Amino acid sequence: MVALETLLTFAVAALASLFMAWSIGAGSSGSTPFAPAVGANAISVMRAGLIVGILGFLGAVFQGANVTEAVGTELIIGESLTAGAAIIGLVTAAVLVAIGVFAGYPIATAFTVTGAVVGVGLAMGGAPAWPKYIEILTMWVLTPFAGGGLAYGIARSLRGDRFHEDYLIAGLGGVIGAIIANIGFAFLGPPDGQGSIASTLGAGLPIPGIGGVAGGQIAVSLAIALLSAAVLWVDLRNDRITAERRFLLVLGGLVAFSAGGSQVGLAIGPLVPLLDDVAVPLWAILAGGGFGLLLGSWTGAPRMIKAIAQDYSSLGPRRSIAALIPSFMIAQIAVEFGIPVSFNEIIVSAIVGSGYAAGNAGVSRRKMGYTVLAWIGSLAGSFLIAYGLYSVILLF
Repeated sequence: MVALETLLTFAVAALASLFMAWSIGAGSSGSTPFAPAVGANAISVMRAGLIVGILGFLGAVFQGANVTEAVGTELIIGESLTAGAAIIGLVTAAVLVAIGVFAGYPIATAFTVTGAVVGVGLAMGGAPAWPKYIEILTMWVLTPFAGGGLAYGIARSLRGDRFHEDYLIAGLGGVIGAIIANIGFAFLGPPDGQGSIASTLGAGLPIPGIGGVAGGQIAVSLAIALLSAAVLWVDLRNDRITAERRFLLVLGGLVAFSAGGSQVGLAIGPLVPLLDDVAVPLWAILAGGGFGLLLGSWTGAPRMIKAIAQDYSSLGPRRSIAALIPSFMIAQIAVEFGIPVSFNEIIVSAIVGSGYAAGNAGVSRRKMGYTVLAWIGSLAGSFLIAYGLYSVILLF
């Protein structure tokens, strides 16, 4: 039987986690996915906050396990986070993110949570997990170049005369369809893993594989890609403007879902080492974290949606599409490999890249400079504050 003291301590840690989830929903996963769509006048700010909250909740439940376990167990070697350490780390990160929300600057939640968890973990006497840090830092450093560069290339292609716009957008829709077919979902896999739509539907097809990938999975992926491209092509031929806005909203929804799968781990990851002591299953805290994201999106996201949609770059539908496609791709890579990544960094980099494709179209260099400083400061600040607080508590 679980001791009452243990339950009460876990309850306090869970409340800190809920506060962190709210902060993330208000400032990162809740604001960034639909910001380009809002900037392109494809959806209102309030409606975007409502939809992104629901999709973020679903992403947290169906895709949140990988990043959650990475944050909870892979950032420190030799020590498991205690309830007290989890509370300090979560509250430190949540306060910094909340400050960013109310100041109008998107603080990178992945930076604050990672810094805080590493800070309390080292203060407990744990050893640095250098291989994981290198993996995370590599992702963080490459994200602006990969996301911004790909967004720039797509936006330039859509603006140029080299490719027919309808063919190019339909082709991009096919690429998105292929990615959707192969992303992992908890409800399609074994109890301790994930499965994709393509692998599930293609399991019984007698088709030879290529490069270690099952032939049935490849066939289903191609079929879904072609179907996606064909549907989008027909829609474009009927009404290009309406079709582009629909595609933009679909992309925003996919990024919102991916944000839930990634960002929920930042909020509830520190609780993972405590689950065995209180006999709480992982799916339960995934749902709780998703609920926190939903509340944050509904109550605090509109302010940040406006900031990102209007203050960083003036975007039309095509440049918004160019920004969301690499954002979705990078988000799914991070989810697959269990890497905590900042959606503010992903989206802002892609928005700036697509904005420069139009000749610096409204890109605010001053705003970007402050944002980068906020990212660096949040990483260093969360580490130092969390390390210092836990060290002081140990003295008493």
